Amino acid sequence: MSNNNFFAMLSRMKYINRWGLMRNTITENIAEHSLETAFIAHALAVINNIYYEGDINPERVAIYAMYHDVPEIITGDLPTPVKYFDPTIKKSYDVVESVAVSKLLNSMPEEMRAVYENILDEKNIQIEYRKIVKAADKISALIKCIEERKMGNQDFARAENSTIAAIRKLECREANYFLDNYIEAYGLTLDEQT
Repeated sequence: MSNNNFFAMLSRMKYINRWGLMRNTITENIAEHSLETAFIAHALAVINNIYYEGDINPERVAIYAMYHDVPEIITGDLPTPVKYFDPTIKKSYDVVESVAVSKLLNSMPEEMRAVYENILDEKNIQIEYRKIVKAADKISALIKCIEERKMGNQDFARAENSTIAAIRKLECREANYFLDNYIEAYGLTLDEQT
């Protein structure tokens, strides 16, 4: 891989579809998902700072969220039930993901790598930022479940319930605040929203 391919590789995110084990009414790729996750992560940081006297940089957490699925350009999207089926699989996938990050970092000029290593390598991200990105990622998944259910696709009903439970289990105040105050609007039509 050339050391000038990184940004061209990023543009390939639009080719990696999510929810591979589910029947989808609307396909979703990791580029779309990452942008939505960034919007939500930014909002969660703002909620944290305003309502819980936190000190999270909303712009920084949005950047982390934008890049959180970049390794999937190389690995593809491994469905959550597969990734977490067994601790051995999860540990092996973490190694694969680490190799993907290294390959991506090597696809840019050396003098730029440190900046992107701090974004792409989860170990370099502060725990409270990781927690917000994880919550935003799950909220984005919940939104997908709501949208699919609204389209009459009952394949996502169980995933919707388990995703809500997973978000609550994170014990992330700002994520719970988002669920309690904003998630209902995702089930409304455009006319109802306006």
